[in-house]
Amino acid sequence: MSKIRRRSLVASAAALAFAPSIVRAQKKYDPGVTDKEIKLGHTNPYSGPLSAYGVIGKAEAAYWTMVNDRGGINGRKVNFISYDDGFSPPKTVEMVRKLVEDDHVFAIFQLLGTPTNTVVHKYLNQKKVPQLFVATGASKWGDPKNFPWTMGWQPDYSTEGGIYAKHMLAQHKGEKIGILWQNDDSGKDYVGGFMKGLGKENEKMVVASVSYEVTDPTVDSQVIQLKNSGATVFFNDAAPKQAAQAIRKVADLGWKPAHYLANVSASVTSVLKPAGLENSQGIITAAYLKDPTDTQWATAPDFIEWKAWMAKYHPTGNASDSFNAYAYAVTATMHECLKRCGDELTRANLMKQAASMKNLVVPMLLPGIKINTSPTDFYPIQSVRLQRFKGETWELFGEVLSNEST
Repeated sequence: MSKIRRRSLVASAAALAFAPSIVRAQKKYDPGVTDKEIKLGHTNPYSGPLSAYGVIGKAEAAYWTMVNDRGGINGRKVNFISYDDGFSPPKTVEMVRKLVEDDHVFAIFQLLGTPTNTVVHKYLNQKKVPQLFVATGASKWGDPKNFPWTMGWQPDYSTEGGIYAKHMLAQHKGEKIGILWQNDDSGKDYVGGFMKGLGKENEKMVVASVSYEVTDPTVDSQVIQLKNSGATVFFNDAAPKQAAQAIRKVADLGWKPAHYLANVSASVTSVLKPAGLENSQGIITAAYLKDPTDTQWATAPDFIEWKAWMAKYHPTGNASDSFNAYAYAVTATMHECLKRCGDELTRANLMKQAASMKNLVVPMLLPGIKINTSPTDFYPIQSVRLQRFKGETWELFGEVLSNEST
């Protein structure tokens, strides 16, 4: 008996000796994660005035289907739960509460729109639920001190607006500028960055700054007002539907300003074709993604993979629509962060991984543009190139313009 007791004691001591490593190897989960599943929540305007963006949500769902077909993430399938909020903030509040409190999602991914993200910003941070890679470039998504659970992805609107202003100063110094902008935080961000880029000494170049409401049926009257101001340079900071209306109205009026277009509306399929390709010639915008209509990417490995994904997993999507490239790239970023979490799928660890990306290259980003974040830098992409529309596609020009802090 004594030998048995001694063996038991030895075995117990050995178990205790190895206990720390066993504890370290244990899986750690927060709500929305099991051994077999990771739940992600999302809302998108599949209907309503900004339904052109609905393409993005459909493409993201198709990306997760591909991931699941390939075995998921560390053996776990992604359950991507996406609701239509119609770009209505009250509806977004309802849908996000449902995702967090009823569906028990692990994180909110790629919720689209500045006003729609704004209304759940405090709620998600109070709940300590990641609000990752939001589909809006408002500068307030990069505030880790006050909102440590929220992070943007694309170049922020303020930086983009400043880049347009500097190009105008180089090419159109002393000319009159007219601005069309959406009356919400996104529009104010664009205009604020644009004015900062001009500098106080050049503010008088702006002779008209006209806003529109997202619910306005057209922006025709605003464009007429801008033309009548005598502006020879036009900054078209509008969402896809309104941007297309503005491009067409500029042509109808016979107005021929130097035309700069916000990147959020640079889709050939969703904006320029509805506006008329003949009306879109010469428009300038910023780019950070490979444009699907640009033939120079035909032999790029990531572009070839993207085309194959479109054919297999998103056959109803338009392979010429840049929103599908955007969705693929941003979802690939989330995919990478989830992979890096390993078996420690806690919300805190997800944010830690999102805030520690160094020179990350994801498919469909332009060469030379990489993702960088840190605990104090929640702006993943801060580099762009300018491009000009010619014929049926965009043509890049100039060097990579960066606003990286490091």
